[in-house]
Amino acid sequence: MNFQNTLQFAQNLDQQDELKNYKSEFIFPQHNNKNVIYFTGNSLGLQPKRAKKFVDEVMNDWANLAVEGHFYSQKPWWDYHERFANPLSKIVGALPSEVTVMNTLTVNLHLLMVSFYRPTKTRYKIICEEKAFPSDQYMFQSQVHFHGYNQEDAIVEIKRREGEHNIRLEDILEKINEVGNELALVLIGGVNYYTGQVFDMKTITNVGHNVGAVVGFDLAHAAGNIKLDLHNWNVDFASWCSYKYMNSGPGNASGCFIHEKHHNNKELPRFAGWWGNKKENRFLMEQNFNPIESADGWQISNLPILSLAPYLASVELFDEVGMDKILAKRNQITSYLEFILQEIDKEVQGNFEIITPTNQDERACQLSVFFHGEGRSLFEYLMKNGVVTDWREPNVIRFAPVPLYTSYEDMYHFGQILKQGILTH
Repeated sequence: MNFQNTLQFAQNLDQQDELKNYKSEFIFPQHNNKNVIYFTGNSLGLQPKRAKKFVDEVMNDWANLAVEGHFYSQKPWWDYHERFANPLSKIVGALPSEVTVMNTLTVNLHLLMVSFYRPTKTRYKIICEEKAFPSDQYMFQSQVHFHGYNQEDAIVEIKRREGEHNIRLEDILEKINEVGNELALVLIGGVNYYTGQVFDMKTITNVGHNVGAVVGFDLAHAAGNIKLDLHNWNVDFASWCSYKYMNSGPGNASGCFIHEKHHNNKELPRFAGWWGNKKENRFLMEQNFNPIESADGWQISNLPILSLAPYLASVELFDEVGMDKILAKRNQITSYLEFILQEIDKEVQGNFEIITPTNQDERACQLSVFFHGEGRSLFEYLMKNGVVTDWREPNVIRFAPVPLYTSYEDMYHFGQILKQGILTH
């Protein structure tokens, strides 16, 4: 498509947009009595209007039924999480039995590493990407220390080549093969939080398995944002937060994937709790743990229903729309944002550098931009003028045009605000 940097062109795209009505499903912060242009769904998604209904439902059941809400509420609490299985499985490309919800992201990754990071004297190394999200880095460090290894030896980071912003797939595969028999685990972010680069998880998984390693992914920036096919890719495990692209609310519950090939492996260690015990025996209060033969078997405590309620509201919205339509709009609106940035760059004779890959197979809806010659003052200008975006040191602003609630007209108006911000600084 030949894009144009005009208001009429942007409005025409909005008229053709199958998802245009979903913008009204979300609540926007206000700036001068208008909706802000919201680019930070990669940090915290907007609140779906339907979320309040789901939360109120739980609150009313708690008020009217108290403990009996576990079994007699409209959505009984004791099996509340099971309502996620079908819609979540479509979002991440899994069997319904392979997904569950519990805890928060890093807690879940730690718990999954109990099962899937099983170092030995000779096979103990973990491969991750350079500049992984800090929480992942701290997790890796604490895990290898817990097992008695030195982090400088046990943690192998795949680095970017000199002068490049993104990690080459061939370098990942080469490092996996190089570490080879010493490699216990490959655990990489499916989408890099800083650059927005999407990794080829299918190929990475295959090569990791070929050298005898377990392969997992942190999907914090991937779930609800990219096409996932975890079951068919044969990924061993994955986890994701729900509050970014999946709009469940700040710090909310995390989703997990455990491939069905591991469900019946009694030799696989895990940290157990009664909610992972088989449902039919759970209230018999038996002494020995008898896990559910699904991802639910990794659950520990009964679930925080008030946290799950807004997540379920959002998951049902995703199921209503379908990932194919979300991804189609994501590709077009991200390309339009890229075009707008390039046009404004020409108009102001700036020096914008988009460090996210240009190939649509290697990016999702985030564009990370170096504004060379501009400082944090540009970010602050955007924020003061109704563009909610995200600053990352040393000089990157991240923009995420989330398909469900950003419009093409938003992209046009953002460009005009950006141009004014540069010309007035």
